[in-house]
This record gives sequence, C-alpha cells and structure tokens, in this order.
Amino acid sequence: MGLIREPLEVDFFFDPKPLTKDDQKMISDFIKADKAKRKLKKKSKKGTYTQQRV
Repeated sequence: MGLIREPLEVDFFFDPKPLTKDDQKMISDFIKADKAKRKLKKKSKKGTYTQQRV
C-alpha cells in the first residue's frame, strides 16, 4: 500500500472501529466465494476452445 496524498485544502479524519465477529465472518465468506468463483471461471476458459473445420 502506498501513501494517500491529501489535497492542500482538505483534511481527512477517520476513526477506525474494530470489526465485529459478524462483520469478520461476512467478509471472510465473501472472499471465499469470490475465490471459488474466480477459480471456476479460470477452469471454464480452458475448455471453451473449439477447432473449426473449413
């Protein structure tokens, strides 16, 4: 990660709050589902090649 450059006239303030167990589980489940979806998408690309006869 890099640094976030602030514009001269704007100040960014944030108050980091710890995630609840439910939030952590929801994010974890989303990441697992996304990885599985990407893995299936990668596999399906390999089988889509078909050779056409002229």
